[in-house]
Amino acid sequence: MLSLNERALAILRHMIGESEALGLEVRRLDNGTTLVDAGVNVPGSLEAGRLFAEVCLAGLGKVRFCETGIGGSSFPAVSVTVGRPLLACMASQYAGWAVKVDGVKPSGAYFAMGSGPARALFLGEPLFSKLEYRDRSESAVLALEGRSLPSEEVAAWIAGKCRIDSSRLYLLVAPTASLAGSVQIAARVVETGLHKMLEVGFDIGSVISGFGTCPVAPVAGDDLRAIGRTNDAVLYGGKAWYTVRGDDRSIEGLVKKMPSSASSDYGTPFYELFQRYGGDFYKIDPMLFSPAEVCINNVATGRSFQVGRAKLDIIGRMFAE
Repeated sequence: MLSLNERALAILRHMIGESEALGLEVRRLDNGTTLVDAGVNVPGSLEAGRLFAEVCLAGLGKVRFCETGIGGSSFPAVSVTVGRPLLACMASQYAGWAVKVDGVKPSGAYFAMGSGPARALFLGEPLFSKLEYRDRSESAVLALEGRSLPSEEVAAWIAGKCRIDSSRLYLLVAPTASLAGSVQIAARVVETGLHKMLEVGFDIGSVISGFGTCPVAPVAGDDLRAIGRTNDAVLYGGKAWYTVRGDDRSIEGLVKKMPSSASSDYGTPFYELFQRYGGDFYKIDPMLFSPAEVCINNVATGRSFQVGRAKLDIIGRMFAE
């Protein structure tokens, strides 16, 4: 069985070798953990964000830059092609590991959202009971979305959870409000739709491939605003296409639940929703978290089902705030 961590590590090693050109800072902690800063204390870059996303996909997806029109203006966007969606998106890219370590000096605690193939070593999420995948790598690659860099104590805690030596751990970090952060979140457009499929009862094991496009949100002045912009990019500007092998009747019954417009929270900027619910993601209607437009092609019958529509005019207004 292929190793997601080994595949991701090959891309990360390329990033380390090109760190100066990519606007990265690389250092080794005293316990041997390799730490790659892609936007906390350094500017990072669009290319760093593209490679960050491919690390999260464990090399099973390709991310490319393109352009999309919004309200008469043009914005940068990404296109994402995924060949093994179940492994690339669910076992690796999905940000399902809330890394929280208490008692870390001087702040007293460390928190970041973790994604990437180290999750397939940790196996601490209920999701993995449905995936039937376990990585056997002796190295772990974890991507962290957070404002601060993890300490040696945090790295040791993560390595322990992955059951590896700290010297075999690689941590890649970028805040939401950064170039790399904006790009790598936009590149989650296929993953977001796949997770929505899981939520509505769709057999994600039937998904053969995925393709998506999503605007890259302009970098916001702070992480909270950036959370709003990057989520709006997916919810109102994201488009995803899936190739599946399944039953038309089942697809037809579930596909209407797929786009973000199926949610009662649809139409409100994400920043406002986040404030309305006291900063608690889990209070926001889970039906909202999906691309604006979804198309499913069933290769068993040749039929296609398309639902939702991107609202690029809304995106333009939200990005300008």
